[in-house]
Amino acid sequence: MSDETKNRIQAEHSSDQGPLWETISRRLSGSELSTLLLQVFREQTKAANASDLLKRYRDNRFVKPAEVSALDLKRLELDVLEIADAHAFEPIQLSPAAPLGSCSVVATVDQNKVISALRGTELVADATNMLALHISDGLKSGELNNRSRHIRLSTTHRHVRAQQFHAPGMVPHFHVFCMVSSGMDQGSYSFEIPSFWEHIRVYRDIFDRLFHSPISVEIQVRQGYADPEGLVRRVAEAGKAESVDVTVSHHAAKPNNAYYQGLQFTLVTEIQGIAYAIGDGGFVDWTQQLIGNKKQRMLISAIGLERLAPHYRR
Repeated sequence: MSDETKNRIQAEHSSDQGPLWETISRRLSGSELSTLLLQVFREQTKAANASDLLKRYRDNRFVKPAEVSALDLKRLELDVLEIADAHAFEPIQLSPAAPLGSCSVVATVDQNKVISALRGTELVADATNMLALHISDGLKSGELNNRSRHIRLSTTHRHVRAQQFHAPGMVPHFHVFCMVSSGMDQGSYSFEIPSFWEHIRVYRDIFDRLFHSPISVEIQVRQGYADPEGLVRRVAEAGKAESVDVTVSHHAAKPNNAYYQGLQFTLVTEIQGIAYAIGDGGFVDWTQQLIGNKKQRMLISAIGLERLAPHYRR
């Protein structure tokens, strides 16, 4: 909602009790709000005709198809998931819907960048948040255990984002491949070091086998750990000690970025002479917040498949 629209609604519908949206959010429960909005949408669709529907399709940037070969994308999805599975990252099929606030409650994402929906949901804008919720729910219920063995999951998913994209051919929905690792802190970065290089090995194999292209990793220090510089140094040293065939470079920290904790990395590859910053990842504190246990550790990462699909041939 633009500031102009918000100001107009506030001027026309606010009362002594505050802006209309604040009054509604305070006075109505989640189920009551859903009931109200369901009835509003039902009335709006009852008053519409086929011509109105076609105009909505024409005018709504969220509903247009992507400019990518569906066959190339589906083949690429299957191949990256099989490579991840071979590295013990279990593929999982997520719902297209997420609980309301999945990105904004535990991460640092503005809710206005997400497509909020009815019945306490939103469209998935980041599959790693959903994987974190799935893992946290399993840990809380006892169905999952990450004390003696790390949990490793992978998925492909079509994300929908509400912010404007100005690049040619870009639409608000795009396909990603992502991985999440979950474990417990047992000292000496026993989760962080192996998990980082497990993710990097998967990406190295993906780009080597499917695109015949090398990858490099750019690491940035983030706050959130007692000694983030030491964490980054130990991670880089482990790669050298294990002779991982990936170039690692250090980049200046951005201290105001609070999304990642301790370490953020960017994946860069070169395909047919063009360099792509194709994905990123880092440590997050989402399971710590969701479970209420400071010993929980999580690493997330993702790459965009939309730009890769045109270069992929079996």
